[in-house]
Amino acid sequence: MRKLVVQQWVTVDNIAAEEDGGLSFVSGEPFDDAVTDNPFQNSLMGFIDSVDTLLLGANTYNQSKGYWPYAEDQGEYGRKLNNLTKFVASSSLDHAPWGDFPAATVTRDPVATIGELKEQSGKDIWLWGSLKLMRSLLAAGAVDEVRMLVCPSTRGKGTHLFEGQQNLKVAEATAFDDGVVLLRYELKP
Repeated sequence: MRKLVVQQWVTVDNIAAEEDGGLSFVSGEPFDDAVTDNPFQNSLMGFIDSVDTLLLGANTYNQSKGYWPYAEDQGEYGRKLNNLTKFVASSSLDHAPWGDFPAATVTRDPVATIGELKEQSGKDIWLWGSLKLMRSLLAAGAVDEVRMLVCPSTRGKGTHLFEGQQNLKVAEATAFDDGVVLLRYELKP
């Protein structure tokens, strides 16, 4: 059965979005097509190879649609991301174009959509950003795994990743030379 995997960039003090909604704490070199021995980039490539479907909330979609479909500097990673099957959870959008790539499907009921996708064959499903959507899917019990990319910085104020209590089981903890730490958790019942 496919899993719904959330991936979020966070600060050491668990801020997933700054007060203005920004992510200035996220850093990293753009991907290119050169063969890399960068363990962090290899980890991200391994992750994107493990998914075939991308789910975004309406805000993350609106922030991403002007950059990612045209992100030539992101090389193979960008091509893989752009070619994923995409769904946008929105109560107001009717269409969700993605540059010259196939448009995303708009869903008004993301919990039901995730349930249907999990029953289909394929790779895992990636929830990208979209804190409000993530929280509603956590509350519905639809999230199977949370991947936190912890950046070596703090913000003090902003939006924390989790609201309320979550029971998590550590599946992986990997530190990279650039200071980012991947913390991968499975959700406990």
